[in-house]
Amino acid sequence: MAAPRVGIVGGGVIGCAVAFELAERGASVTVFDGRSVAGGATQASAGILAPYIEAHEGGQLFDLTVRGLAEYDEFVSRVRAVTDLAFEYRRSGTIEIADTEDRSQALRARVSAPWAAAAGLRWVDPRELREIVPFVNARCAGALLCGAHGYVSVSTFTEAMADAAARLGARIHLHTAVSGIDVESGTIRLRGAPESPAFERVVICAGAWTPAVDPLGGTAGRIRPVRGQLVRLHTTTLVIQQILWSDRCYIVPWTDGTLLVGATSEDAGFDERPTAEGVRSLLAAAEAVVPALSSATFVDVRVGLRPATDDGLPMVGPASDPRILYATGHFRNGVLLAPLTARLIADCIF
Repeated sequence: MAAPRVGIVGGGVIGCAVAFELAERGASVTVFDGRSVAGGATQASAGILAPYIEAHEGGQLFDLTVRGLAEYDEFVSRVRAVTDLAFEYRRSGTIEIADTEDRSQALRARVSAPWAAAAGLRWVDPRELREIVPFVNARCAGALLCGAHGYVSVSTFTEAMADAAARLGARIHLHTAVSGIDVESGTIRLRGAPESPAFERVVICAGAWTPAVDPLGGTAGRIRPVRGQLVRLHTTTLVIQQILWSDRCYIVPWTDGTLLVGATSEDAGFDERPTAEGVRSLLAAAEAVVPALSSATFVDVRVGLRPATDDGLPMVGPASDPRILYATGHFRNGVLLAPLTARLIADCIF
């Protein structure tokens, strides 16, 4: 059987995960992106892998994200076996802070959930919380610790997946924007990509821009951009091991002292500007959890447009014409669902 010729529109975390998975299975893969690898929404992601916080318990999204987390260890090992590009991947756990008694009761209730043991859930009282995170606000009423959670450094992870895919034969064309997809003939060609060969399948991983290039109109009106701003801080004095999460923000600590604080959720259309209001709200939320962050070094702010769907579920699989496949609409869960999405798309092609 000849290797299927697959074009991928989008070089973010989803597109590069799909490219790696397909290339590893023997497909002839070509990726196109109008920016650099991870240049869109991916570069503004904190890379949190936390299904027991992010998704609604018992629903389809919850089930998907739990499956997504279960894929990560093995997927990361496969990527690292092919590339020598380094990236952080830690299952360091999350600490979900309760700053009020009502919040404390809501978090405590999760300990009795049927999945609590598998998630490594444990309630910690204020005294133990301050032993784990000495810098936490003294007014905190305790916290829920989830040992299964973690994070991945998204930009370097995406670059590693792209490199691994390239080592397996994939071709990566950056700063090459696709303006449309022609599906009339027996094969498919991409407009705006001068080096585009004829493809048997095309996977659209263009995030919020998917409807603009979708030749079938299946995503029209179903995907919208939601702006997310993420602040990067740096500190050499505060040692935080776990991801901290409040009802206003999350704080992701990297091993080099970098802290990622995110994220806003704004209906701002395709406006990718960082705003003073967004930065102020994130800094205030972070300092409410760890007051000493007021003295941390401000590094920068990053902005990404997340692709949201009306039902909150991603669009993954064949379109009305099975030669076109969607891998989009992941909203806040693109990083968490990238390995699972890649496998599901590859299963449709092979």
